[in-house]
Amino acid sequence: MLDVGSSLTAPLFPQADGPDGGTATWLTTADGVRIRVAVWGADAPKGTVLLFPGRTEYVEKYGRAAGDLLQRGFATVAIDWRGQGIAARLQPNPALGHVADFKDYQLDVTAVLAFVQGSGLPQPYYLLAHSMGGCIGLRSLYDGLPVQAVCFTAPMFGIKLAPPLRPIAWALSTLSKPLGFANTVAPGQTETTYVLRSGFDENDLTTDAGMFAYMQAQCQAHPELSLGGPSLMWLNAALRETRDLSQRPSPATPCLTYLGTAENIVDVPRIKARMDRWPNGRMIMIPGAKHEILMETEATRKLAFDGMAEFFGAFP
Repeated sequence: MLDVGSSLTAPLFPQADGPDGGTATWLTTADGVRIRVAVWGADAPKGTVLLFPGRTEYVEKYGRAAGDLLQRGFATVAIDWRGQGIAARLQPNPALGHVADFKDYQLDVTAVLAFVQGSGLPQPYYLLAHSMGGCIGLRSLYDGLPVQAVCFTAPMFGIKLAPPLRPIAWALSTLSKPLGFANTVAPGQTETTYVLRSGFDENDLTTDAGMFAYMQAQCQAHPELSLGGPSLMWLNAALRETRDLSQRPSPATPCLTYLGTAENIVDVPRIKARMDRWPNGRMIMIPGAKHEILMETEATRKLAFDGMAEFFGAFP
């Protein structure tokens, strides 16, 4: 169990543009990995949202989202997963997105939950999970994460791959371990973080130029937040985890999922299949939206946050 009393203050960069009073804390997981959490709105009246970010992301990216949640009465706890943000990087090359086993992320979840409970943050708890965070969050629900309800945005219930490439991805990433090249960047990826190698016009994240510039400015001001492409080991771990989760029935936790019709990163059929068999779940398709629902146009963000707040409020 994490000793909350031994937690140390961590930096929270002003580029987060979050609500006043935000703080960040270093935590150490059971296997000795240092991660970071950020808290906004610690005295919010309606409860605390555990925000599970996606791959490459960091707590500052969700400062504005924390503001949107606080306006609706919720505190936010966001996480730097192991291997990204300014949490401990897991490879000598800090640009490489890497994890040996997706279940390792559950050690991060355990540390964060102990921190939240030990810090007296307002109950009840809710889960907001984006992309890779959705995969981690789904596993956490099976493991008994004590949240009243969950909202997913473009959850990584599968990775989008062209059908002819899927067996190649499985074979290459599996063979990379015994052949000794699992810690190399996956084919088609680079060590430069996506928002700095993609222009706005061709990006797959958002249709909002201002939000794209917000993400770029954070990585330009603090390059240590940036993360490049995933390792072959990460790819293999992600393929195995999403396959294993897809074979399980849906949890009983009430669920709301947002997905853009212009989604081009995660596996849309896998998401639809999951939500079709989630007995207490509902999916909302947002016309024209890309991968980052919470970084989309003002109208899309308002729709998502209003709907989320109403949904969470139904499960006090």
